[in-house]
Amino acid sequence: MNTLRSQMQADMVLRGLSPRTQQHYIAAVNGLAAHYNKRPDALSQQEVQCYLLHLIEERKLAWSSTNQMACALRFFYHVTLARDDIGFIIPNRKVPAKLPEILSREEVQRVLDACSNLRRKVLLTTTYAAGLRVTETCALKVADIDSDRMMLRVSGGKGGKDRYTLLSPALLALLRQYWRGARPTDWLFPSAGNGLALKTGVVQKVFYAAKQRAEVVKRGGIHSLRHAFATHLLEAGVDIHTIGTLMGHDRIDTTARYLHLRAQVANTDSPLDLLSGLRTRH
Repeated sequence: MNTLRSQMQADMVLRGLSPRTQQHYIAAVNGLAAHYNKRPDALSQQEVQCYLLHLIEERKLAWSSTNQMACALRFFYHVTLARDDIGFIIPNRKVPAKLPEILSREEVQRVLDACSNLRRKVLLTTTYAAGLRVTETCALKVADIDSDRMMLRVSGGKGGKDRYTLLSPALLALLRQYWRGARPTDWLFPSAGNGLALKTGVVQKVFYAAKQRAEVVKRGGIHSLRHAFATHLLEAGVDIHTIGTLMGHDRIDTTARYLHLRAQVANTDSPLDLLSGLRTRH
């Protein structure tokens, strides 16, 4: 398996897959091998199909997780093993069109106020105020704060792309207060244990703890703050193209999926209200 792993790793590097994607793909193939306790290159097409069915029906993995597993195994068999000739089929599953539960401004404020210390409050405030993915928050460095131009540099975002996003005066003041106490030198939010970049799981736990203390019952993890960032900007009158640029989207339809046209719906009168107005006039 070590030889296969090295070969697959090289194939992924040559095709420009991100380190995070490489980790997920390797883990998917390891999971397949562990399930049968056999080398993955010794498995038949039927065995792999049965494994996928097991993930869907018995382990009941989320839609996104099963899709990622399918992509990983397709890469391994089609690219690394070059087994296209056997007609290997890995079905993709459609992601259900579920809308996230958007946090209101008041709920975001409650979550931020419920943080147990300044570091945690700055961590979540930065994520919301700049519209960051949790991986981007963890990767922030002190040098990324451009106070002269009031911008925050996001290095190595999704797809390995850099961008600039908002640095509000309120966030800058909070960051300066945090810096005076913590004095970070490289990573903006270093891990307490080893001084390296903070792990995403730690940030998720901080968010869930604050949300629980704030008694906010809407579902969703820290990515809810990124959804709220986009939606609140739209409601404030910022155009969708600017929001997409701040969030690091290449396509406008990606931004539209984040926003879910919430502002347009909120500003549309219900026909029931029109009937009520008609009754009042009569």
